[in-house]
Amino acid sequence: MSIIHPWYQLGYIIPHLQTDMDAYQFYRVAPEGMMLVTTGLNLQGHSLEAVERELPAFWRAIDILKKKKVDRIALSGVPVASHLGRRRMREILGEAEQRSGIACDTDLEAHIAALKHLGATRIALTTRWHEPTNTALTKYLNEAGIEVIALAARGSTLDQHKTADPAADHQLALDLAAQAMREAPDAQAIMMPGGLWHAMHAVPLIEAQYGKPAILNILATTWAALHAAGPRMKHRPDARWGKLLASL
Repeated sequence: MSIIHPWYQLGYIIPHLQTDMDAYQFYRVAPEGMMLVTTGLNLQGHSLEAVERELPAFWRAIDILKKKKVDRIALSGVPVASHLGRRRMREILGEAEQRSGIACDTDLEAHIAALKHLGATRIALTTRWHEPTNTALTKYLNEAGIEVIALAARGSTLDQHKTADPAADHQLALDLAAQAMREAPDAQAIMMPGGLWHAMHAVPLIEAQYGKPAILNILATTWAALHAAGPRMKHRPDARWGKLLASL
């Protein structure tokens, strides 16, 4: 690996104008020499209308990342994909790949690929979202062959997510995981989506307690990029961040 430049650049389209939690968590779970290249949307809420308004910015972001010559592009924001629906989201990804010549992904598709990689088709889902987003996400997962057998949610707004206390977020992850596992102890994995959710330090604790993989956006998307890199991967990620990354 060159000490001058990274061996891998992951282009990440974040739904928000600021880059904070995404980068903070990425640089703890990603292996040495992997770089995050971010650009953003300005999502104003979790709805199809809010997502539609940001599609022009999405295409501008694709063009920016193409010029940066990143190795892979991923759209962050599980609610974005959920409200578009799987068929449309995959059509958009196909068009983005043709436009950029770069493999394109989303956090949500990475979650699905990761769950299938782990053999998990019946899962517990924990979120900080309200019912419409949870319903859209559950439908999207069902279409991909993933059954949600327990849902533990504590709905809050997008503005609340942006200003959430990290310690409170950590405790919420532990609490919602416990609730979901009480409802469905035979769940094969725990999916914990939310790019602004400071839950990475909860993952090792949850996996140790329940013996099931716990997957965050940044874990799924980083795993998908490394999995696709194959023999190009210069270093493996730190296995302490969970069963998913340890499986590489």
